[in-house]
Amino acid sequence: MPRFSANLSLLFTEVPFLERFERAAQAGFAAVEFMFPYAYRPEDIAARLAATGLQVVLHNLPAGDWEAGERGIACHPDRVAEFRAGVARAIAYAQALGVPQLNCLAGPAPESADPALVHQTLVENLRFAAAALAGAGLRLLVEPINRYDIPGFYVHRTAQALALMDEVGAPNLFLQYDVYHAQRSEGELAATLARHLARIGHIQIADNPGRHEPGTGEIHYGFLLPYLDRIGYSGWVGAEYRPAAGTEAGLGWREALAAPL
Repeated sequence: MPRFSANLSLLFTEVPFLERFERAAQAGFAAVEFMFPYAYRPEDIAARLAATGLQVVLHNLPAGDWEAGERGIACHPDRVAEFRAGVARAIAYAQALGVPQLNCLAGPAPESADPALVHQTLVENLRFAAAALAGAGLRLLVEPINRYDIPGFYVHRTAQALALMDEVGAPNLFLQYDVYHAQRSEGELAATLARHLARIGHIQIADNPGRHEPGTGEIHYGFLLPYLDRIGYSGWVGAEYRPAAGTEAGLGWREALAAPL
């Protein structure tokens, strides 16, 4: 059975962020992840981790003004200094919280920017981030996001992300494979996971349509979750979905779908 981490940015959202750690532990999760910790003091998050025994397996680099609708700045030629300052901030949080890997959201490409410059900016920013994270003993992830949910997102397919990783050439750069985004963009989930397993640093799950719990839509998680065990995936699987009717009410999917076939 895969090891599941609770994404606190989407689960238990009926309570304030710092209260979600206890709820996740009570629900049987051993680990959590979240998009951004930067609105909270690292010592306050660390206290919640100590009280619950949870570990944090992932959070994102700063990605611009999320509340204003920004969804990543790593490919923005005019915001390189902001991106690189965010890398240092993310490393400080990761070190304070014992987080082993950080995810980079490339963001939508600026409409007025030269496409070649956009690509060059992303490559150079990833090289910078990977080197900085390597110095701290951390892994960097890059995540394709489907263009239905975020129109114009620059990195939107697995092959594109892998080619980008090849160009960056950093040994600590891995793919974050989000099953929901992959289903919407390209399908071919099982074969893609098996083919690129060695380059996948983290997996996230939700069902389609609606981005709700596994088992509520078209993705055959009854096959896919045991399949991760069979192909030898040993990392965490992030539950990054929007509960259809309350978080605890929908948690039965873990036992119903993750048992060996």
